[in-house]
Amino acid sequence: MDEVCQREDMPEEGLRRGRASAPIAPVSLPASPHPAAVLIDPVLVESSVVFAVVLCVHMALWNQHSWCSIALFIQAFYAQHKWDRLLRSGGAVFQFRPSANSGIVPASMVMPLLGMVLKEKCSASGNVYFERFCMVVTITGMMLALFLSLIALGITRPVPTNTCVIAGVSGSAILYMAKQTLTVSEVIEVLEVLLIFVYLSLIVLYLLPRCLTPGEALLIVGGISFIINQLIKRSLNLVEVKGDPVNYFLPVAVVGSLLLGVFFALLFCFMESETWVSSLFFHVMTAVLGLGILMPWLSLFVGRHPVMWLLDFVTLNDRRLYLLAYWLFLAAVAACVVLHQNYRRQSGSKKHQASTVVRKYFHLIAVATYVPGLVYDRQLLHVASVACLAMFLFLEYVRYFRIRPLGQPLRQLLTLFLDERDSGPLILTHVYLLLGMSLPIWLFPGPCAPKGVLPGAGSLVPYAGVLAVGVGDTVASMFGSTVGEIRWPGTKKTVEGTATSVFAQIIAVAIFLIFDGGINLNSTYSWIVGSITLVAMLEAYTSQIDNLLLPLYLFILLLL
Repeated sequence: MDEVCQREDMPEEGLRRGRASAPIAPVSLPASPHPAAVLIDPVLVESSVVFAVVLCVHMALWNQHSWCSIALFIQAFYAQHKWDRLLRSGGAVFQFRPSANSGIVPASMVMPLLGMVLKEKCSASGNVYFERFCMVVTITGMMLALFLSLIALGITRPVPTNTCVIAGVSGSAILYMAKQTLTVSEVIEVLEVLLIFVYLSLIVLYLLPRCLTPGEALLIVGGISFIINQLIKRSLNLVEVKGDPVNYFLPVAVVGSLLLGVFFALLFCFMESETWVSSLFFHVMTAVLGLGILMPWLSLFVGRHPVMWLLDFVTLNDRRLYLLAYWLFLAAVAACVVLHQNYRRQSGSKKHQASTVVRKYFHLIAVATYVPGLVYDRQLLHVASVACLAMFLFLEYVRYFRIRPLGQPLRQLLTLFLDERDSGPLILTHVYLLLGMSLPIWLFPGPCAPKGVLPGAGSLVPYAGVLAVGVGDTVASMFGSTVGEIRWPGTKKTVEGTATSVFAQIIAVAIFLIFDGGINLNSTYSWIVGSITLVAMLEAYTSQIDNLLLPLYLFILLLL
């Protein structure tokens, strides 16, 4: 326990002393546990799976952006090798998460592919407004990925000529397509997101060393940058504000959490955060931000006071009250699991860590939480998941800054569940789990779905997080770590784990068909099985945060 706490304290002390001047230690990529790994590169297999997804998308739909996305994949593949070389040599400007590759290829393709498939659905439904919006998402994702690749080329010595030529051709194609398909105002919107991404990346990567890989930074910071830009745009032009008020809770919660974290991270560089005075100031400023800024901001979109709107929303019918009571019960069960693990550590070894199987208990609890919400009330689940995200981030700030009275107890409890991916100052495993389960719900194209349901495999889109993370990842990890013997070449994952993962997700789809009358697959079973298998292979070979990547790729495939 002491060693874990010391490891966790180091980034925080470095933050107060100014880490920018500290030398960056070289990052070593994970060693291969299998003899055949000499012949099979896991990064190459991961890129091949992503390319298979790209081909699946373009087989189902081919438009003016298809050539650009293929060119983007090729240049991202070359740029990933440059980034990996920088991480090995310690030549990167910031400190990224160790024991993982850069992840440029899988992260670069998420936003462009997502925008393309959403555009197709909105075009089919005749929703011109959201069709144009999805085109902006596609071009924005391409520009962000291209920018991250150019950073690697700019700091690589000697300058890689071939990669520069490929990046130039890809960038020219993307710029030409942006000129042909976007209006002037939409191009300005793309440039605004790119500008926000540049400055926000500098802040996040400086304050959170070793928390993210370059690909994860692209995915997370790029998404936050887009949300910030959209929220500012809609706040300045309330006349164009349209849609369900439920959809505005997430942007306001994300921006509020970001403001709170950045403000206190900078403030506590110059003062101690563990005193009662600092803790009191933290709670007062949080209340000021929430009640004085975020609540009035949210009321502009909702049209009334958010608290009163929430009360009416929650008490709309008895079913919502029953769901809330059920979710509170599951939250109490999760808390009991944490306290039980803490009791085992106190009564036994101080270095006791929760096993992989124990950590997957929370995945099962998440499945038990989300499935009833998806079946009976998706709007309530949307709002509840946003509230949980805001609560998780607030509690992580309390733990990280050691805010009294809960800061130190939270540090002791959460260090029980650390794994190799929590190598930075923040513990984000539970946040990634929540994001993986919730992203398909938040991204669901409601305005482009007649009667709130998509036909065919699209009716499973809201379940993408439950299938990929709650069922697939959980079963693969539990069976792979207990009975798995045959390992995939170049990784620690097992064939048995991947096979049982695919089989469990197919069974889960059959169960969802029984309980959710809105699901109508229309003979798309082979496509669903193929999509699940592709995502399971990505889980076996990726070293990125699978809770983020897997639901998004399954979401994209099921939308086709």
